[in-house]
Amino acid sequence: MPELPEVQTVVSDLNEKIKGDTIVDFWSGWPKAIKGKSLALFTKEIAERKILGARRIGKNIFIDLSGGKTLYLHLKMTGHLLVKVQNPKSKAEDYFADRVNQYIRHSWTLKTKNHKLKTIEFSDMRKFAKIVLDDTDRIAQLPEIEALGVDAMDPEFTWQKFDEILDKKKNAPIGILLMDQSLIAGIGNIYRSEILFEAGILPTRKAADIAREERKKLFRSIGKILRKAVKLRGTSDSDYRDTSGAPGGYQKVLQVYRKAGEKCQRCDTIIKRAVLGQRSVFYCPDCQK
Repeated sequence: MPELPEVQTVVSDLNEKIKGDTIVDFWSGWPKAIKGKSLALFTKEIAERKILGARRIGKNIFIDLSGGKTLYLHLKMTGHLLVKVQNPKSKAEDYFADRVNQYIRHSWTLKTKNHKLKTIEFSDMRKFAKIVLDDTDRIAQLPEIEALGVDAMDPEFTWQKFDEILDKKKNAPIGILLMDQSLIAGIGNIYRSEILFEAGILPTRKAADIAREERKKLFRSIGKILRKAVKLRGTSDSDYRDTSGAPGGYQKVLQVYRKAGEKCQRCDTIIKRAVLGQRSVFYCPDCQK
């Protein structure tokens, strides 16, 4: 599932590529993804609305539209958005031929200020993604959004806030706590392993057993890893692609994730894999304590 860096990459791309455009049509080959409205009503309500901008909370994408409406998208396991223009001059268009970009389930047709056409195509191999259209002032009140904790890259996610979260969940293994979206929104399986390696902390340690200085290092590691991943446009561990259809770059610098059986790049100890919270977590038994 795309995590915070991947979703932030998509949101930044959308603001660069489609902000100011107007939606003129919509097609769906999988209407079940549209929640709370029929395909006909969704298409009618979204037509002729101008795109004001995109934003993110955790792993969720919000595209604000004129007339007080917001399009809420969750990419789930295999979803990603592709922005295509007519008669493209960029070589990035070549990425659209990649197999992973061929599972188009939905498509918005947009008109630019110069009356040129482009599309946002939603590729989703496993058909798990979700699309919601609602009033902008109601979006944050949706149960799944209200249930989210502080975003891992929000200014409100301070050291003090992080310390409070760890104190609140003293008996939780830190590897599970970091992925609890009701506490901290945005961190998933990939970055959990990378953050804990950077901080030198084993994923099985309980929050109560992590000393204050270790907590501070862990907090700094969260910001460091996520910022670096955003800069490298996310991790293409499987299906994730950016809006040009291109893979991210962070998979080239992964330290432990999916490297079980390989030597640690720091100490040559063999990286281990464990199951925590029903998900695989990767760690170095020497570098992490």
